[in-house]
Amino acid sequence: MTDFNAEVNQAKTKQTPTFTPEDIESSKVMAGLAYFIFFLPLLVCPNSPFGRYHANQGLLLFLLALGGSFVLSIIPVIGWLLLPFFGLGVFIMAIIGLLNGLNGKDKVLPIIGKYQLIK
Repeated sequence: MTDFNAEVNQAKTKQTPTFTPEDIESSKVMAGLAYFIFFLPLLVCPNSPFGRYHANQGLLLFLLALGGSFVLSIIPVIGWLLLPFFGLGVFIMAIIGLLNGLNGKDKVLPIIGKYQLIK
C-alpha cells in the first residue's frame, strides 16, 4: 500500500511545473499575452517553459471558447440565453490567466487548466 502512495506522490510532483526565476522574469509579458493570442509565447520565446505553460493554458481557453460558443449557438433559445454568461466566464478566465502570467505565477485555470496540449 505504501508503494502506491509513493507513486501517487511522485506523479503529483512530476505534474507540478517548476520554472527558474530568470525564465519567469524574461517571459512574463508573453505569458500574460498568451491568453489573448495563445501562440505568441511559442513564437517569441519558444525555449521558455514558463511561456509554453501559459501558451498551453491560452490554447485550452481558446478551444473552450470556440467549442462552447459553437455548441451554445446551435441550441435554440436556451443556448442563446446562456451564451452571454458563457462569454463572460471565458473573459473572466482570460483576465485571471493574464494576471497570473504577468505576475509570474503558474496557477492553472479553473476547470480546464489541468489538461496539457503543448508540451
